[in-house]
Amino acid sequence: MKELLGVINLDHELDKLNELTYFRCGAAVPFASRYRLIDFVLSNMMHAELESVGVFVRRKYRSLMDHLGDGKSWDMNRKHGGLFILPPDWNDPTDTSLGDLQHYHNNLDFFRRASAQYVVFSGSQHINTVDLQDVFQFHLEKGADVTLVYKPTEQLQPEHDLCLRLDVNDEQFVTGLHQEKDHPNVYLDIFIMEKKRFLEEVEYCIAHGETYFFRDAIQKHRDKFKIAAYEYNGYHAVINSLESYYKNSLALLQQDNYFSLFRESPVQTKIKYEAPTRYLDSAEVSNSLVANGCIIGGTVENSIIFRGVQIRKGAKVVNSVIMQKCVIEENAVIENVIMDKDVHLSKDRILVGDNKRPFVIAKSSKI
Repeated sequence: MKELLGVINLDHELDKLNELTYFRCGAAVPFASRYRLIDFVLSNMMHAELESVGVFVRRKYRSLMDHLGDGKSWDMNRKHGGLFILPPDWNDPTDTSLGDLQHYHNNLDFFRRASAQYVVFSGSQHINTVDLQDVFQFHLEKGADVTLVYKPTEQLQPEHDLCLRLDVNDEQFVTGLHQEKDHPNVYLDIFIMEKKRFLEEVEYCIAHGETYFFRDAIQKHRDKFKIAAYEYNGYHAVINSLESYYKNSLALLQQDNYFSLFRESPVQTKIKYEAPTRYLDSAEVSNSLVANGCIIGGTVENSIIFRGVQIRKGAKVVNSVIMQKCVIEENAVIENVIMDKDVHLSKDRILVGDNKRPFVIAKSSKI
């Protein structure tokens, strides 16, 4: 879709996943046995056939760059357009911009060179399968200046507390933006607006000492815009805390959740060529997601197992998330644990966390 330019803005996403974000930004955190959080928004943009996508990053993005590469896994390694990873650049001594406005100001060429007339913005903390082509058509039909995507949520969770909420009238226009915790209309951190209007607002915000585009240009000055509200009713999970990561990871073990996320819109990720998982005669696996490249000799129950994990004979893994290339030796027992990649757990060790506050082992630890 040449009319639409994609922007994934990671600047305002705080790294609140504790040990999981010690060495990486939140968008690079592994999820669902083979993916990273950024894969879901990138896949949405791929399905919408966006010609160019810019990823605005600020800190701890080495792991993210390694994962994204040249964008081939999302069909974005092309001669015209493609995937751009754009850290802020402070070479301009006259630059007075702050916050994510620094990204937009110092990467104006990214916007000006794109042929698209509209821009779709998204973060990475809201996992969803939004049809961006449908959102764009809705935006045009409504004749809106800005279109926000939201989901009516009946069962609000603690992770929704930090999310913005929308008041929406019968004509599907926004009448209020706030953070009332008991309000059901959760904003998905996705919006569309015309590129020309966006660049004008960026200049205005910088001239007036503002910091963050959405908050300072749109939320504070809502009356300046005709804001439409697109209602989304598909799969949705918010990953903005360790507890929400653990809960939403294990929730994928329910078939309805898994098929809702993966069946209709395939999610792309970095391709790794590994052998199928090998299950030894002593293996017992139930209600779990197990990626390829693993060797399973122990017991696995209600768990998420990433690529290349080795679980030795007699070991037991229950209600846990085990990331890439971890090794769990003989007769070790772990329950309610999140184990980051490349962890080695010695034999006969027992690690048990709480089912709401899991025990977390940082990357490359040896226990």
